[in-house]
Amino acid sequence: MDSLITAAARSLAAGDPLGALNLVALRDDAAALALRGIAMAQLGDFVRAKALVRRAARAFGAREAVARARCVVAEAEIALVSRDLGWPAKALDAARATLEAHGDRVNAAHARYLGVRRLLLIGRLDEAERTLAEFDPSLLPPALRAAHELVVAGIAMRRLHTKTAHAALVQAAHAARNAGIPALVAEVESASLLLSTPAARLLAGGEQRQLLLDEVEALRASKALVVDACRYLVRDAGTVVSLARRPVLFALARALGEAWPADVPRDTLIALAFRARRPDESHRARLRVEIGRLRTLLHAQADVSATQRGYALAPRHAREVVVLTWLVEEQHAAVLASLADGESWSSSALALALGISQRTVQRILDALAVAGKVQSFGRGRARRWMTPPVPGFTTILLLPAPLPGD
Repeated sequence: MDSLITAAARSLAAGDPLGALNLVALRDDAAALALRGIAMAQLGDFVRAKALVRRAARAFGAREAVARARCVVAEAEIALVSRDLGWPAKALDAARATLEAHGDRVNAAHARYLGVRRLLLIGRLDEAERTLAEFDPSLLPPALRAAHELVVAGIAMRRLHTKTAHAALVQAAHAARNAGIPALVAEVESASLLLSTPAARLLAGGEQRQLLLDEVEALRASKALVVDACRYLVRDAGTVVSLARRPVLFALARALGEAWPADVPRDTLIALAFRARRPDESHRARLRVEIGRLRTLLHAQADVSATQRGYALAPRHAREVVVLTWLVEEQHAAVLASLADGESWSSSALALALGISQRTVQRILDALAVAGKVQSFGRGRARRWMTPPVPGFTTILLLPAPLPGD
């Protein structure tokens, strides 16, 4: 490796892509192509970065297995940052195995962290934790130590373990400062803001207030009966009942939860659950059936009793009933919350992250685009969707993983 390549690599490691490009911009050998690709990725031109890294992998040839593996890891990172979550994970695993076999433990560790970050984005937290447990972060260089702590914090926040998340972010900030990479320091600071930014809204007794993430955690541990409109479930200290696939029942549960301790008139429940403007006897009969189903599902948590004018919720063990919901309620809140991280997402990546079909995501995106809430660029498989951060959303913090015990 010549002196220009070495200097360019050091510039990239220090977070100086322009300095690296000044050294190798006019060169087309394999090492220079790889460094140019990484530099373009750091500058945000992911399409050109991916093309350069692929050219570099081909130029290295079959005999330079380590260099080719490093190019695969670089391409995987570009895919992750550009939210191409459908990028083949097996290729990254193969590259990591090659790097480990040749003693390149730092880049092998980096490859493993990319895999963990992908698992984090698509909500596979158990698998991410198992993979992370195989590492000893004390042996990592500062930049990778910061990446490790960011992943730990991300998992902890999704698990609603805010003390663990705060401790990890403190360690991440320390490691990022030691690494001396401004972009990494900024990433840690951005992640830290999530702990001091409202994450949800609480409705109780006719009043509402915003909750920080640690307050959401405290609510989960409280003795309240919580109707969770973020995950469509009802929980108390002992049990959790998911109504994610029962939208009518959840609409009834939420209406009863918001009105507690008062009751809700039958016509109001019919309008909310069935969207009927002029209720008739068929609607009232259907309401009785759905209330019976809800009463059966919630029998361990609360009783749904009939009153003279409607129905009321009476918790069996909890002291109060509260409703937890988004800061800003929107028909397609899950998609908008994902896009609120400021990154560009493909429809396939959103489908993976949210656990719904790609066609459903595409229909939602088209509807949001007509309403002017999202915009796209590119065509075909290169099409990406994004939006400026939506006020009230704190990215996908409350989306992919259920609360502990769900």
